[in-house]
Amino acid sequence: MRGGEQAWQCGGMCGRYASARKKHELLEEFQVEQDGDPDKELGADYNVAPTKNVYAVLSRVPDGAARAVRQLRVVRWGLVPAWAKDPSIGSRLINARIETVAEKPSYRQAFARRRCLLPADGYFEWMPVDGDKKKKQPYFIHPADGGVLAMAGLYEFWKDRSRDDDDPLKWLVTCTVITTDAEDGLGRIHDRMPMMIEKERWEEWLDPALTDTAQASRLLVPAEPGRLTAHPVSTDVNNVRNNGPDLIKPLPEGETALF
Repeated sequence: MRGGEQAWQCGGMCGRYASARKKHELLEEFQVEQDGDPDKELGADYNVAPTKNVYAVLSRVPDGAARAVRQLRVVRWGLVPAWAKDPSIGSRLINARIETVAEKPSYRQAFARRRCLLPADGYFEWMPVDGDKKKKQPYFIHPADGGVLAMAGLYEFWKDRSRDDDDPLKWLVTCTVITTDAEDGLGRIHDRMPMMIEKERWEEWLDPALTDTAQASRLLVPAEPGRLTAHPVSTDVNNVRNNGPDLIKPLPEGETALF
């Protein structure tokens, strides 16, 4: 899905989320050992859309090291499989459904070896309005306790064979968000939601030595009812060019912003 398209056209969750925490906050929150991109710092983004750069937490074994090291990397949202002829496929691979992630050719290698966490403050979803299915009300869905939302993700490396080996753009690192059925309270807004990974499962989820996909699948446990909450927000979020904290502010009680 390209930036100008409407977010609810995505097949999984919506195509938008908010990620406004500073890098140093994420390094601390996720107990990151290594800043994988020390020269890159993303600004607060309240309208993250496909093909934008985002933060990902992942664990890799550095050359010559004896164990995996937890890193924070900047990656592009929209997974480009290693076998892709060109990176344009990424705009269609922003979500991986939990039901098929272990089997689909686009995702199965990454699910076995390259799992990550995608930090978010929350995500946006659009609900059709009773009586007029053409009108949709955007909602911001976020942890009820105000904490960070660790979305289950996958990452992948793609090599641009047209570039020289020493070209910094030779390798493209991309990601996708794993989605699942929405829990009852959120299902009224949209039937899908990003899969959350709770803190006690972060280490095992990120472990590159865990290559048994059945075991990895058991780590994907839907959010407890009430863990996330939702409130209606302005339709300004519909346009990816709009940004800023006003996008996640609740509308005044009883008000909707329909279009």
